[in-house]
Amino acid sequence: MAFVDYYQVLGLEKGASADDIKKAYRKLARKYHPDMNPDDDAAKQKFQEINEANEVLTDPDKRKKYDQYGENWKHSEAYEQARRQDNQQRGGNPFEGYDFGGYNGNYDAGEFSDFFEQMFGSRSGGGRQTKYRGNDFTSTLELTLQQAYTTQQQTFTINGKNIRITIPAGVENGQKIRLKGQGGEGVHGGPNGDLFIQFDIKPDPAIQRKGNDLYKTQGVDLYTMVLGGEMLVDTFSGKIKVKVKPETKNGTTIRLKGRGFPVYKKENEFGDLLISLQVDLPTNLSDAELALFKQLAALKK
Repeated sequence: MAFVDYYQVLGLEKGASADDIKKAYRKLARKYHPDMNPDDDAAKQKFQEINEANEVLTDPDKRKKYDQYGENWKHSEAYEQARRQDNQQRGGNPFEGYDFGGYNGNYDAGEFSDFFEQMFGSRSGGGRQTKYRGNDFTSTLELTLQQAYTTQQQTFTINGKNIRITIPAGVENGQKIRLKGQGGEGVHGGPNGDLFIQFDIKPDPAIQRKGNDLYKTQGVDLYTMVLGGEMLVDTFSGKIKVKVKPETKNGTTIRLKGRGFPVYKKENEFGDLLISLQVDLPTNLSDAELALFKQLAALKK
């Protein structure tokens, strides 16, 4: 396919402003619109070129790539990666002396493309083809703290491809794992890049995690705090019974060994669970209950 100079399509110079591009597009779009030129294939083709030129030149990122690489702008990431790799291997700049952004309406697009074919291989498959590794991708996966507590499988979509992974229990917030070969496709048969998944673990309203230890505040009725007894505590592994000693002070912390968060990739290893006991004072007392409390108060005096 012949190279199409988007600036020439809109009748502009390369340094045209965004406002110039907008005005030129509107003028030409009205002139070549299919409704104004029924059954005119040439006008239809021109209208398509105008829209394509406008789409690229009004997008700052696309325009920057187009200005630098011309007809090869869609492959700019692969060229940039190839440049970096070649630069590392040779210790110099393989693009030195070439001004990709300095072309004008009279430049030879064929010579420009030939240079890239020499650097990256023939587009038709002939000649030398240098293989380059594909780009790495990064994706974020949200988990609740409860989900991070257990090993599980998750399926998500990257670039239209469903990927199923097993997430080990104990992953931390911000932690990354690498899936080899699940990134961008390699250039000219080179290896694919990798996919890096970063975990975003949402805090739990009832339990806090610090390293592999878990912290929880537990309300306990006054009578159990004074007389002792048992209480039920909700944890990620289910309800557990916890003994409370008689005359336990408000704010006392109970440490339960091995009841915390699983240690990442270490079988049957867990942190601790620390429970802070907070007394729940009785309310809406009956006359009989109030009388008993008054008797206790009198005894203490």
